[in-house]
Amino acid sequence: MTKQTDDAVLLPVQKQLEAYNARDIESFMPWWAEDCQYYAFPSTLLANSAAEIRARHVERFKEPDLQGKLLSRISVGNVVIDHETVIRNFPEGKGEVDVICIYEVEDGKIAKAWFKLGEPVIYDGNTRQI
Repeated sequence: MTKQTDDAVLLPVQKQLEAYNARDIESFMPWWAEDCQYYAFPSTLLANSAAEIRARHVERFKEPDLQGKLLSRISVGNVVIDHETVIRNFPEGKGEVDVICIYEVEDGKIAKAWFKLGEPVIYDGNTRQI
């Protein structure tokens, strides 16, 4: 794979992460194909179009502490895999969750995505609960 091809596959994943962290739905959505599919790993379909992904994230972006921290990223062909820690405002309180994100990129947009979540860790004051 050439450097240019690598960049074309990595760019939509990086840009949607930046928009996610900015909680900017208008910057987030252009990186998703209109007919994209969004799964809880391995095969639970959560959203079956860009419109459904938008609706999910409009709500998610209301969380004041939402932040995805990229821990590692690898790619092979048109697939990008990120390991992130995401800070969220859970019903139980502020906390974090480890997430493996698998993106399939076609024509410069995310065509499919799968998310495998770990167990949320709720913060206790300034420290983490274990």
